[in-house]
Amino acid sequence: MAEAGGGLRGHGRYAYAPLPERPDFDWPGGRRLAVYIGLNLEHFAFGEGLGGELAPGGPQPDVLNYAWRDYGNRIGAWRLLDLFKALDLPVGVLANTAMYDYAPELMAAFRAYGAEIIGHGLTNAERQGAMTEATERELIESCAQRIAEEEGRAPGGWLGPWISESAVTPDLLQEAGYRYLLDWAHDDQPTWFRTRNGQRILSVPYPQELNDIPAIMARKTGAAEFADMIIDNFDEMLAQSEAQSLVMGIALHGYIVGQPFRLKHLRRALRHIVDASSDRVWLTTPGAIAAHFATLNE
Repeated sequence: MAEAGGGLRGHGRYAYAPLPERPDFDWPGGRRLAVYIGLNLEHFAFGEGLGGELAPGGPQPDVLNYAWRDYGNRIGAWRLLDLFKALDLPVGVLANTAMYDYAPELMAAFRAYGAEIIGHGLTNAERQGAMTEATERELIESCAQRIAEEEGRAPGGWLGPWISESAVTPDLLQEAGYRYLLDWAHDDQPTWFRTRNGQRILSVPYPQELNDIPAIMARKTGAAEFADMIIDNFDEMLAQSEAQSLVMGIALHGYIVGQPFRLKHLRRALRHIVDASSDRVWLTTPGAIAAHFATLNE
């Protein structure tokens, strides 16, 4: 493992690169700010494993929290799809492959809309970082195979359930044919990661601030305040992108922002982005961001 400086242990994946000293570039059409939505479609085991909590869970089976999460697949994600259609917004779907068995109609609806389907493990009831290398490799490869079977092409990207990685996750992803990962929230531009076989895999920025789980469930941010965060972040990043092209992601879950009182405010925030977009803004998907950035380094 490489040193991070000062004798500290480091990850060895990328070097420090000050933003003002990086080469400038444009997104397609001379645009400066790339904006994407990452919608998490997740399924959870009943009576065991991990899962987000609306309220402190009791003994298993934790019906309160299981049913609250299931609302996202039955109601919330469908309402969000209606919103994306109304605003003509592209979307990247971060999908547990268990969704193909549990809610195939939902996956088919997002496929018909043209969403990019991104690998997100089998289920969010588990973390891959605790797995052996062999088990993690099997998970990563089996998810790619299932998505390829269902969507007609393998996924280009991956987000680990619960943003969990082992020390070799980027290596396993690159070896399995993934082109980019979304686990790291360390930058506002894509970053090339080194892997153990000398090849590279791209890290596309994924938000942990504009993400409804840490913002709303962990920090108890209100619906209106979360929408204001999205608007303020967009306005500020659009101004900053005059100097350097940037990426802004918005991470959503149907069981959180699909609740009606939150959906109302999310609609306000997304409409602001659409209305304020111009020839400086690229409304897109993580895969399109990764594909364009890769051409800049050929």
